[in-house]
Amino acid sequence: MTTVKAPVTERQRAGGVTGAIRSRLQQLLAFASLIVIYAFFSIVSPFFFSYGNFIAILFSTVVIGTLAIGTTFVIITGGIDLSIGTGMALCAVMSGVFIVNSGLPLGIGVPLAILFGGLMGLVNGINVALLKIPPFIATLAMMLVAEGLALVLSNSTPIYFSDSPGYIEISAGNLIPNVPNAVLILAAIAIIAGVLLTKTVLGRYTYSIGSNEEATALSGIDVRKWKVGIYAFAGLFTGLAGVMISARLGSAQPATGMGYELQAIAAVVIGGTSLSGGKGSIIGTLIGALIISVLNNGLQIMSIPQEWQNVILGCVILVAVYTDRIRKREA
Repeated sequence: MTTVKAPVTERQRAGGVTGAIRSRLQQLLAFASLIVIYAFFSIVSPFFFSYGNFIAILFSTVVIGTLAIGTTFVIITGGIDLSIGTGMALCAVMSGVFIVNSGLPLGIGVPLAILFGGLMGLVNGINVALLKIPPFIATLAMMLVAEGLALVLSNSTPIYFSDSPGYIEISAGNLIPNVPNAVLILAAIAIIAGVLLTKTVLGRYTYSIGSNEEATALSGIDVRKWKVGIYAFAGLFTGLAGVMISARLGSAQPATGMGYELQAIAAVVIGGTSLSGGKGSIIGTLIGALIISVLNNGLQIMSIPQEWQNVILGCVILVAVYTDRIRKREA
């Protein structure tokens, strides 16, 4: 059985060393922006620059970062997933259904909740790749379905994990003193995702599909199958995010999730992933997620009203998308 390699497209050839240098510069620019924002809040607020607040920022990055890592794969293919926010809430509810309502042990309930996220991703992939529904519409529909199911399955009430302290320890426990387990999990999945994206056939095909889907198909690669697989794989991160947020809160909140998709997508774009596909990295996505968390944390410490926090975040998203358009025009 022979393995067909992903084609080297004209776009990829044209990039070459220049494209790699440009990508590194974009990551450095994002990292420099993170340092500047962190320094700014450290100056304006004496409470910001502390170890405790630093850990709090990392802790708050876990959910957005997990969602962003998964959707990085989807966006690199040239797709989009608007269902990750409400999908996360549904997976959190399913975790409650499995562990609290059904009494399953953690070793079974947690993987089932994560796999449920993969199932949602699989459905998205089938709708996009096989039924040829535009990703925006397909995932928008899934967003509404997930939002409704989360409310139905939970009877519109939170599911508490009071009798499952081990579940809460998944996020808030401390294998390393003063470092929440959630932060360690984010670091681990970032490393795994980075290796998969840069060192495996999954990553090569992800980049190839995003760079030139038609050329990839003509080379003999089953693009539809791989797109379904990529969406399903990304869905696993949605499921994991559902576990992490419900473990952090100690409850599955069915109404939680709206707005997380925008922050996750913004993190991906801020980190240098192109909305047109074919370009992106996990390290850049993590930097983007940290920028959003630092902004949220700093604005809260400065007692900026939530309404203005939303305005500022919206402006950041606009700048990120406009920057992506400039990058695309210069490429």
